[in-house]
Amino acid sequence: MGLDLGTKTIGLALSDVERRLASPLETIKRVKFSQDANLLLKMAQEQEVLALIFGLPLNMDGSSGPRAQATQAFLRNLRLLTSLPFALWDERLSTAAVTRDLIDQDISRAKRAQLVDKLAAAYILQGALDRLNGIKSGLDLI
Repeated sequence: MGLDLGTKTIGLALSDVERRLASPLETIKRVKFSQDANLLLKMAQEQEVLALIFGLPLNMDGSSGPRAQATQAFLRNLRLLTSLPFALWDERLSTAAVTRDLIDQDISRAKRAQLVDKLAAAYILQGALDRLNGIKSGLDLI
């Protein structure tokens, strides 16, 4: 399962059984950690997820800023609740790439707001799948 962890929402995506193609699943609204974590883990169990791929929002220079630190804190806390393996994927420009693509498709601003998080999660997961299949680099297992 690919995850785009934002401050207000979490975008989710799944891969096919052959782990070649990522597809957007849904966007959930964040509430507080315990509720967010329980919902994510419930969905992961329902979807028979084998691993969680989190987008790591690094700064453009590769350094960790507040958003990356918040993501890592979320993962530290989530690790206490599940034995599922996690991986981090550099998500720099993922939302920008998805937004650009939606604009190119002439999708309205309101519709883009509904789609961007789960599409960003699919973009993140696709990058990780491509790496696992020998196409790209950038996956750090933790």
